[in-house]
Amino acid sequence: MAPTRRVAVIQWHIKELEIDYNHNTACNYIRQAALQGAELAVLPEYHLSGWVPDDPLWALQAAESSKYLTRYQALAKELNICVVPGTIIEKHEDLNTPTKFFNTAYFISNDGSILGSYRKKNIWHPERPHLTSSGSERHVAFDTPVGRVGMLICWDLAFPEAFRELIADGAEVVIIPTFWGANDATPEALSHNPASEALFLESTLTSRCFENTCGIIFVNAAGPPEDFLGMSRVVLPTVGPVGKMGTEDGLLVVDMDLGLLDVAEKNYKVRQDMSRKDWYYVYRHSVSQ
Repeated sequence: MAPTRRVAVIQWHIKELEIDYNHNTACNYIRQAALQGAELAVLPEYHLSGWVPDDPLWALQAAESSKYLTRYQALAKELNICVVPGTIIEKHEDLNTPTKFFNTAYFISNDGSILGSYRKKNIWHPERPHLTSSGSERHVAFDTPVGRVGMLICWDLAFPEAFRELIADGAEVVIIPTFWGANDATPEALSHNPASEALFLESTLTSRCFENTCGIIFVNAAGPPEDFLGMSRVVLPTVGPVGKMGTEDGLLVVDMDLGLLDVAEKNYKVRQDMSRKDWYYVYRHSVSQ
């Protein structure tokens, strides 16, 4: 029988450029999650500094972000809990190339070791002047104490190909740290439906679970509802969300029954079809292929 995993999603109103406040807030929530028996705690995208790339301090903080990753490793080991510390902006400098900023998610095991990492591939349009994509690097899954995991970041959610590549590599659970706002759509789109972004998340997260027979742990930033969506949740095929939040600060601890992945696969046989030698679909990212 597939195990049930106890996981925590953590969201709060991230304070822009107040990196120590945000880090301490995250650590306090992770401690609460551990006290509630969570095996894994997940934080939002941009959780250390928020998204303010035009402020010079943002770049300076990115250059020092590695020390916070080290602190999360120590905390994970102390509390015996796995941690995905949202995303961390990393500054890479080379004498021969322009400075690059990568938006990176890490999976830290309960012994403090890093089991996997992922650099955001599909960069949201306003991010593109500031961030560098992982480009043609493959999406890969990796083994963890809570199962075989893949990671995506925010706008990656919009690309079914990203999920398919992870599922082909055996991912059972896809973790998605996010900084997705209520007003990310254009004014024209919002004029047709002011809640269009919430609808996007609500429908797409559930659809991805069904069409890939996987679980999803989705964690977003919280804040005033006129600007922030929150909506952090844990979603499984067959049943949909098994726990979800609104726009409030806090954490939610959920029991994730991975046995439902077997139920869904027996029903839909998605992975079985994908593993066939005569599988109809191949990835074609360019018309020249």
